[in-house]
Amino acid sequence: MNRFVVRSVMRGLVNGRSYCSGGSIGGELAYRSAIVGRSMQLSGQQNGVTLGGFEWRRMMSSAPASVEKATSEREEKSENPVAGETKGKEVVTSSYWGISRPKITRDDGTDWPWNCFMPWETYRADLSIDLKKHHKPKNFIDKFAYRTVKILRIPTDIFFQRRYGCRAVMLETVAAVPGMVGGMLLHLKSLRKFQQSGGWIKALLEEAENERMHLMTMIELVQPKWYERLLVLTVQGVFFNAFFVLYMLSPKLAHRIVGYLEEEAIHSYTEYLKDIESGAIENVPAPAIAIDYWRLPKDARLKDVITVIRADEAHHRDVNHFASDIHFQGKELREAPAPLGYH
Repeated sequence: MNRFVVRSVMRGLVNGRSYCSGGSIGGELAYRSAIVGRSMQLSGQQNGVTLGGFEWRRMMSSAPASVEKATSEREEKSENPVAGETKGKEVVTSSYWGISRPKITRDDGTDWPWNCFMPWETYRADLSIDLKKHHKPKNFIDKFAYRTVKILRIPTDIFFQRRYGCRAVMLETVAAVPGMVGGMLLHLKSLRKFQQSGGWIKALLEEAENERMHLMTMIELVQPKWYERLLVLTVQGVFFNAFFVLYMLSPKLAHRIVGYLEEEAIHSYTEYLKDIESGAIENVPAPAIAIDYWRLPKDARLKDVITVIRADEAHHRDVNHFASDIHFQGKELREAPAPLGYH
């Protein structure tokens, strides 16, 4: 472009024309005219007349390009304020990858407030389940599992005594581990051996998710102290690794221990209900998350929540004792249909 300017000036001098008339203003106009002419020539060659006109307007304007752009955006927004508001909202709701969640509502049409679970994952607990069912130890593995759980209960009783809310928080942080460990190891085994799991991966992960929702509900009711949180970290770290190794060595023993742990959970929640009924623990309104998750009535109370949680624990008891029995028969879990949706 500099060559073009020099050539134009030299041609003017040769032809006897003066580009310096009018002082500095004339020089500036000459320089700008040269630039505009060159811009129109290049843009016309590349993009046609329309783009050339755009370049002409832009070069003739004394305002910078950024100012022009801001001005045009303000004019568009003033002409259509609704579109401007919609555009601002789209930045929040739209997704470049196309994975934004669609709008989800309850049965009554109100917005679904939870991200941790969806309406199709909710259910009504089966309260008709037998809470007194007990697996009597029959062999060495059963007796070892039973005695281990009874020994583990001693420090828990000493530490929590009758503070059943805090006890439940600790219980659920531990109870949500076995299903995740079992499901993960079965998942890896299925990939390794190219075989189906018989639905047991999903069944065990369902159990882990259900126990986690128990914890999310209890946290709404009880705020653990700092030393209880520290205890949770310690117990979970030890229990996860110990259960991982145990499941690798003997799945039948691992499921039997979980079955007996669930029996103890039923006992603990039964005592919890007794304190609620006696008035020792206030029967406060049920948390909103529990009402939606178990499809409880809007006026549900703490007693209703503990009742459905206890029913869930009874289901977990049956599932794990059933899984252990399958292994005792010399079979793999995939050979028996998994109790999906059993929670």
